[in-house]
Amino acid sequence: MDIDSILQPFQHFGVNLGLSRIVKLLANLGNPHDRISVIHVAGTNGKGSVCAYLSSVLTEAGYRTGRYISPHLVDWTERICINEQPISSEELSQLLQKVQAAVSGDDEYPTQFEIITAAAWLYFAQQQVDIAVIEVGLGGRLDATNVCSEPLVTVITSISREHWQQLGPTVADIAREKAGILKPGCPVVVGRLPSDAEKVVRSHAQELQCPIFTPQPARQISPGWAEYHTLQYPLPLQGQIQLTNSALALATLEILQQQGWQIPTSAIINGMAKTKWPGRMQWLTWNNHKILIDGAHNPAAAQVLRDYVDSLLNNFSDKSISQHSVTWIIGMLSTKEHKEIFQALLKTGDKLYLVPVPDNISANPLELANIANNICPELSLCHTCDDLSSALELAFTEPDNLVVLCGSLYLIGHFLGSFDYQHS
Repeated sequence: MDIDSILQPFQHFGVNLGLSRIVKLLANLGNPHDRISVIHVAGTNGKGSVCAYLSSVLTEAGYRTGRYISPHLVDWTERICINEQPISSEELSQLLQKVQAAVSGDDEYPTQFEIITAAAWLYFAQQQVDIAVIEVGLGGRLDATNVCSEPLVTVITSISREHWQQLGPTVADIAREKAGILKPGCPVVVGRLPSDAEKVVRSHAQELQCPIFTPQPARQISPGWAEYHTLQYPLPLQGQIQLTNSALALATLEILQQQGWQIPTSAIINGMAKTKWPGRMQWLTWNNHKILIDGAHNPAAAQVLRDYVDSLLNNFSDKSISQHSVTWIIGMLSTKEHKEIFQALLKTGDKLYLVPVPDNISANPLELANIANNICPELSLCHTCDDLSSALELAFTEPDNLVVLCGSLYLIGHFLGSFDYQHS
């Protein structure tokens, strides 16, 4: 049976935070989550790449390693991997039917995210993984992944104001939700947080007597290489932020080593080198043109992307990129903070092509154009397009400009799923 058709009936339950439905569902399935050793990762940005580093290194160390992430870019199977290999469509379909059959008629219906999360727990238990790296979907405290009572380590990568409609209006409110993944006595690795958020996380960690680790970012020692403490390792993911994200992953691995997990230095170096995280600051080639794609969809991620783009423009060694020319192709969901994202991204002289995000509740490109022109009246061009295909054609009319596609992971997924491209 087709995966979309199994999941479709659960879609209209939307985002409905709470643990009662997933707890009942997992109980009906024999509580598979209780049989799995877990690293639980929350955060506004960075959690995906931290999960990617961890699962790559643990796989390299010889452990049977599960990884659960969301959302997917092109295919549902991306969400559930073992040893970096996505689950097959057939296996996922069978699991989902099993989960669907475990929904009790007199219970409140679970959400789509709860159904796929239950399938992930079931798969990892059936496949007897040694360890699973589990990414929080939304928030933490009431997220469907937050059912493991004794994670090996919890990680909070970063906190900024996103999904405030569900999590609360202030950074402190959001921190309270994300800190909900902490469990009594379990160590927590924490990235750099705004002071209000850090206070909340520290106080919650102290209440629960969680040892708290706050690693310093790694140091760049040459292009594509970094150093954390005395360990020098390759850093294949792009952007300054990866010095922070990789340090969080390495601090987590240190804790596992102290707990008795065998993770040799060679596995760390090889695992870091092999890490892939598609759709995030990724260079591809489309129609013989280089394009940078990134799923930046909140102000903090947009600022990280702009910093990376500026570092490219200032790097005169790459003569193929004209010094000041950035062409943005942007589409956003209607729920995102459009003004703040444009403030982070746009600068005088930039060109902007605005597109709808297909198959989602997209912001109207004409309305986005008004906001963009107000934020940055010195754009050299601001143009709306009916679709991504026409925006791509227009964006590459000049040979030497830097073209960046961003604004929504769903838009990036549309590009990866619908266009012919090569890896650069």
